[in-house]
Amino acid sequence: MTHDIQFITKTKSLIDNLKSVCAIYGLGNDGNEFKIITQVFLYKFLNDKFRYAVKQEMPAIVEDEKKFSKALRDLPEDDYQFLLAALDPNIPRLQPEHLISHLFSKQNDGDFAKLFDDTLRQISIQNAEVFSVKSFTGAKDILFDELSQFISDSSQRDAFCKALINKLFEFSFEEMFKQKYDFFATIFEYLIKDYNTDSGGKYAEYYTPHAVARIMAQIMVPESVKGAKCYDPSAGSGTLLMSLAHQIGEENCTIYSEDISQKSSNMLRLNLVLNNLTHSIPNIIKTNTIAQPYYLESKFDYIVSNPPFKLDFSDFHADLDKDAFKKRFFAGIPNIPKSKKEAMSIYLMFIQHIMYSLNDNGKAAIVVPTGFITAQSGIEKKIRERLIDNGWLRGVVSMPSNIFASTGTNVSVLFLDKKADNQHIVLMDASKLGNTIKEGKNQRTVLTTAEEDEIISTFNQKEAVEDLSVVVSKEEIAAKNYSFSAGQYFEVKIEYTDITADEFATKMENFETHLTNLFAEGNTLDQEIQKQLKELKYERN
Repeated sequence: MTHDIQFITKTKSLIDNLKSVCAIYGLGNDGNEFKIITQVFLYKFLNDKFRYAVKQEMPAIVEDEKKFSKALRDLPEDDYQFLLAALDPNIPRLQPEHLISHLFSKQNDGDFAKLFDDTLRQISIQNAEVFSVKSFTGAKDILFDELSQFISDSSQRDAFCKALINKLFEFSFEEMFKQKYDFFATIFEYLIKDYNTDSGGKYAEYYTPHAVARIMAQIMVPESVKGAKCYDPSAGSGTLLMSLAHQIGEENCTIYSEDISQKSSNMLRLNLVLNNLTHSIPNIIKTNTIAQPYYLESKFDYIVSNPPFKLDFSDFHADLDKDAFKKRFFAGIPNIPKSKKEAMSIYLMFIQHIMYSLNDNGKAAIVVPTGFITAQSGIEKKIRERLIDNGWLRGVVSMPSNIFASTGTNVSVLFLDKKADNQHIVLMDASKLGNTIKEGKNQRTVLTTAEEDEIISTFNQKEAVEDLSVVVSKEEIAAKNYSFSAGQYFEVKIEYTDITADEFATKMENFETHLTNLFAEGNTLDQEIQKQLKELKYERN
């Protein structure tokens, strides 16, 4: 544990130092700061990952740690290629001149910024197959930008790159790989905390709380599985996918994702690298999932999603109403309103897309606004009817208010299962659980570990718990106009108390006396008010 804290502290210090370099060169809170921090951090991580893997494959090369780079350079070309071929496919392929130690030794040479940019470009090109994110058209992005170009004063670029390299040279991740510490989720969160906000405008991204992600994963995957295809059509930075992958086991699943945001796709790539899921990076697709689905013909074992609830999609509304999408959007497409187009319910399109994308044994967990589960008509009701009629609903958990700090909308989680038992559907009202804490200007509800466990256990064991959960059949849900709200199925209990006739008469006499006194006080008050009104006089200033 002590080593964990030391490494976390050192890594956070590295991130803070990189931000300080950006601030010194005028890039603090600049739109490009995010690219610099995340890309330089990724370069550092890949550099150390490569060094660690080489030392595992060729222990003799580390006899003198200070001469590691020289030992690599001295290898005959055939031996070097043999070494690269022996490495795990998820390890980046670097040349000796790509290492941080090499750049550190060259930092006082002329045109150092050009050497820095050229090095990152070469790494991008040589590792494009494994580390590039694709767009809908198949075009691959570049792993690293020419970071020195973000400094507008060209005379400062060498010094800027030199400062970055010196920060990267101060410590190594290699001991972390050796110890296999599991704290990279903490590091990732710290790395992106200043950049993963919900203020991104039209395509705002909302961070899913870890408690919600854990509940979704542990309800979806109560038993061990292997070879699972996991998908998120609105992945963001990948919180839900990481939680699902941890539950299944990184070695037992492959991740697939789509998201329209370039920034989110880059965050997800970094998240996958940190969580030993590099093999899934080629499956990250930057696209408009609803209008241009890359995985339209693919089917998945597990799907998780916290889709945007509202979005103006009038620009591509007409593209959705085509024959190729009729089966996919079976319940319909929300109309374009005359005003407040930004309030169009895009999440209804995601629910239908997810239902379409499940394989015959598929399972899904989807965050929806709680209003969806009780809407009396429209697309919402058509979707609920389809889920019940097909026997695909495993249950619903209505979460506490403010479980998302960034939105006041009450949310519920739908759990779909193509093999669900339609006579034992679990509806849970967890809205009364959790503790309220202050977080900046917002209030947030936090579930305790015991409450998380209670939700997961009650759901998976299909238990009816007073004021928390009910277990109902598809016929009961149909009889309630397909409502998924647990509250509509709770029994209304009336407590009766036996009293004698004399006790009843005494109570009634007390009630009458109390009412008589209240009426008398009221009359007295009326008379006093009338008296006060008559005494009021007009006075001129």
